[in-house]
Amino acid sequence: MDDKFRYSDTNKRYHTQNYYLRKKFGKKVIKVSLNGGFTCPNKDGTRGRGGCTYCSELESGDFGGNPCKSVREQFDDVRSVLSEKWPDALYIPYFQAGTNTYAPTERLRELFEEALSIENTVGLAVSTRPDCISDETADYLAELSMRTYLTVELGLQTVHDITAEKINRCHTYADFLNGYQKLHSRGINVCVHIINGLPGEDREMMLETVRRISQLDLHSIKIHLLHIIRGTAIAAQLEAGEFEPMSYDDYINIVCDQLELLSPETVVQRITGDGDRKTLIAPLWSLDKKRVMNGIDKELLRRNSFQGIKFNAVR
Repeated sequence: MDDKFRYSDTNKRYHTQNYYLRKKFGKKVIKVSLNGGFTCPNKDGTRGRGGCTYCSELESGDFGGNPCKSVREQFDDVRSVLSEKWPDALYIPYFQAGTNTYAPTERLRELFEEALSIENTVGLAVSTRPDCISDETADYLAELSMRTYLTVELGLQTVHDITAEKINRCHTYADFLNGYQKLHSRGINVCVHIINGLPGEDREMMLETVRRISQLDLHSIKIHLLHIIRGTAIAAQLEAGEFEPMSYDDYINIVCDQLELLSPETVVQRITGDGDRKTLIAPLWSLDKKRVMNGIDKELLRRNSFQGIKFNAVR
């Protein structure tokens, strides 16, 4: 590479998950999405009803396993396919669907320990809401983090509470910081999810989200594009003309702007999301994921830029 970015051995100018895991474990590591059958306090009435406006019926687990099957059965379904391409890969079970700490600790222990008992497993990833981490749960997660490579993924999406109300998130940025602190103070790796293109948010608001979370000691981040899925509340808002989906060019530029603000040490687990072709309404350009990722690479090259080039400016 002809730039100064040090966390890459390819053409990538940002700190990819693939690079990080290869350096950490010495070979290919694959995350396997699982469905533990968890619901969400934003759907059952504890915090709200209907869920976040963009959330599908599968509660963001569209590519997860079948909750009617055991953790091992779900895992083996995926591994049977992936092992043909990567026969000696290592695995990280990923509890993705629903709010995966929204249950008694005994239930979490049952599911998580089963996942960790699977051969060639080197870690665990748990996706949850920041307002669903009790002290007891945080203590158990801290125990896990001393035994394995654990990452807890928190759905923030935006730091702006006015947007949170629009998308029916039912937790505030202060709630997020509280959940983050519970984990961080116990030495647990935290990954934060953000979404670009939320209704009412302009470029400056999306950049402000990254400026603020750049002040935290994040292990990793997932950057998503807002996908409008058939049957969701946000799909009805789009049909009513209440907002416009993000354009390809705008998305490429905002992601590059955000990468420049992040610490170079923050691992970028995802740079765009996967939409289900059968249910995605917009933006349809996002279905060509390779084009999106190549577009980001080309724009960073055009700028002669890389992740973290403006990081010190936001400290």
